[in-house]
Amino acid sequence: MEEDWRRDLEHWLEPYLQKLGNKTRRRMCPAYIAGLIGPGDRKSIQPIAARADALSYDRLHHFIGAGIWDSAPLEATLWGQADELVGGDKAWLLISTEK
Repeated sequence: MEEDWRRDLEHWLEPYLQKLGNKTRRRMCPAYIAGLIGPGDRKSIQPIAARADALSYDRLHHFIGAGIWDSAPLEATLWGQADELVGGDKAWLLISTEK
C-alpha cells in the first residue's frame, strides 16, 4: 500500500522534476514532499530525514534552506496541467456559490 502512493507521487511529480534541472534537486524534491504528505506526525526537516531511507538531515536542510531556483518553469507546468483539466485554452471554469 505504501509503495502505491509513493509510485503515484513520483509519477505526478515527473513533469515538475524535469523543470528543476539539478540532479540533486530532482532527488530531494520527491523525498521532501513524501515526508510532508506521508505518515508521521512531525513534518519538520529532522523527522522527515529520519523517516527517509537514504536522506541526510544536512542535505534536506540545504534543499529547503538554500533552495534557490526559478519557479517559472514549475508554474508553467502547473498552469498547463490545470488547462488540460478544465478543457484547454478556450474553456471556461465556472464556480457557483448558489445552492
